[in-house]
Amino acid sequence: MADLRNMNARAAQARTYDASIDAGLRAYMIRVYNLMAAGLAITGLAALATMMVATTTDPSAAVAQLGNGKMLTSVGTALYGSPLRWVVMLAPLGMVFFLGARIQNMSVSSAQTTFWIFAALMGISLSSIFLVYTSASIVQTFFISATAFGSLSLWGYTTKRDLTGMGSFLFMGLIGLIIASIVNLFLGSSALQFAISVIGVLVFAGLTAYDTQKIKEMYYAGDGSAVAGRKAIMGALNLYLDFINLFMFLLHFLGNRE
Repeated sequence: MADLRNMNARAAQARTYDASIDAGLRAYMIRVYNLMAAGLAITGLAALATMMVATTTDPSAAVAQLGNGKMLTSVGTALYGSPLRWVVMLAPLGMVFFLGARIQNMSVSSAQTTFWIFAALMGISLSSIFLVYTSASIVQTFFISATAFGSLSLWGYTTKRDLTGMGSFLFMGLIGLIIASIVNLFLGSSALQFAISVIGVLVFAGLTAYDTQKIKEMYYAGDGSAVAGRKAIMGALNLYLDFINLFMFLLHFLGNRE
């Protein structure tokens, strides 16, 4: 009888321990998603603010006029029509490498601030899509991307299948996408761009599920607050990049051009 009571006590302790791990994991994943969502909000606000400053409906304030009837201010001309555009395009990439290389030596607050700065720079870089696509198609594609991302991330979180092998295949696909995109900068082929967009959607759809599972597996109940905070920020960054790329590739062939 005493042995039975001891077994029941150990089982109760194990259930309590599992429940605490599950609660900690949920809190960790919620933090990751909240950071990602905040980053996307900053990006959207930065893109809208940049577009408001870069374009105008007042002909007297316009410096240049685009073929679609939109007019650029001096700020817009500098951002989209001068060598400054390369700085705007490459600055977010530089911030990603900086954060990835330095995050282990940064405080949680510094890493989070760097992530916010990166998200704002990405918004400035992406603001040019408002010159190319209609606002309605951008909003529609965003919600399509959000629905797809949510479904794929949920599957990556709940699936019992090990997605590690898929990660290597997706990474090779990502390298191929980068090479094809560089080649198409010189070719300017619409057919190749369409193929790149379709493959890009598939690659980042897979990466969304893969990264979610990887972020989940990174959780360790014994981590201190600083380690857990840095893990959450890097997880948010990975999912943020998956979402942005999924959105951009979908926009390439779903968006209506001005």
